Amino acid sequence: MTKPTEHQPAPSAAWVTQTYVSFAVSLSAAAIGIAYLPVDPWMRAFLAIAVLYAVTSAISLSKAMRDQHESHSVAARIDEARVERLLTEHDPFKVSTF
Repeated sequence: MTKPTEHQPAPSAAWVTQTYVSFAVSLSAAAIGIAYLPVDPWMRAFLAIAVLYAVTSAISLSKAMRDQHESHSVAARIDEARVERLLTEHDPFKVSTF
């Protein structure tokens, strides 16, 4: 896990384009493969539904993992801000009475 204070660069436009194109090609290849299978239509429909389910599950999983990672980094930043505030407010020469 990266430190929350580090700047994480945004992905390049080429990377984003490549991921979209890759997704479209893989989904198209699966659809074409299912369409040309020498099986009954109900088997094709079952395989198509299975592929769509796998795709939506993968998208949900990636979103959940991203959200979990972001929640940890936000919590770490809040903790770091609290420590920073305590350190700036601390006066070592002030006499404290308990």
